[in-house]
Amino acid sequence: MGIDEIYCISVNDAFVMRQWGLKQGLEEDKTPGSLGFKKVKLIPDGACLFTRGMGMSCTWDSERGFGERSWRYAAVINDMKVEKLFIEGGKITQNSGPDPFEVSDAGTLLDYVKSQ
Repeated sequence: MGIDEIYCISVNDAFVMRQWGLKQGLEEDKTPGSLGFKKVKLIPDGACLFTRGMGMSCTWDSERGFGERSWRYAAVINDMKVEKLFIEGGKITQNSGPDPFEVSDAGTLLDYVKSQ
């Protein structure tokens, strides 16, 4: 299918990301320098720097008390360029009530990659 790598970035620290990966059933990669798991590389963005740079930060202060987080999205990156961006709800919403999960899922991305 032409997929070289799968990454998951989250506004969390490495410890939270590792525990999340384990809960998802990901197989750990014990190779020095690996990003923790064999098939999916988890990248912590604790300071929200990458997320802000992508224009995907949002604030969920009022009802969840989370502060600055990442809006849910997925991207297909080809030769260091964003080829396709899947943004939940079509736009970033501050203090959003629902947390949509309809277009940034693995199935949607696989369908897109297969269609190319």
